[in-house]
Amino acid sequence: MIQFLHTRIRVSDPETSIAFYNKLGFETGEKKTSPQGNQLAFMNLPGNDHFLELTYSPDYKVEVPEDLMHTAVGVPNIIEYCDKLEKDGIEIWPDGWREKFSGGERKMAFVTDPDGYEVEILERGSNPLA
Repeated sequence: MIQFLHTRIRVSDPETSIAFYNKLGFETGEKKTSPQGNQLAFMNLPGNDHFLELTYSPDYKVEVPEDLMHTAVGVPNIIEYCDKLEKDGIEIWPDGWREKFSGGERKMAFVTDPDGYEVEILERGSNPLA
């Protein structure tokens, strides 16, 4: 069986990105320097085999393409999860997400990481902050 193992993204400030993803519920795994001199941090969500690899290259300028797809996390209670993120200083979008949820629309929201990568939040699955 073929397995989907990880996603790698380039970041401009590893510690800022690690702190952001920690607030989303990711745990910081191994941190190391690659043979090419890149700083790597492996971010895990408890109960998931797939991980996020944050890569910092001192000689590389991070530019997130405007049409880049996003990553997504599933949570059992999106309102509680988003409330926690807002208390941690993370902006949730689109504006008025609470009102949309109470109106019966699909429970989905987004956050943007420090480099501009989007993370979609859907109500389902296990809560990484539990």
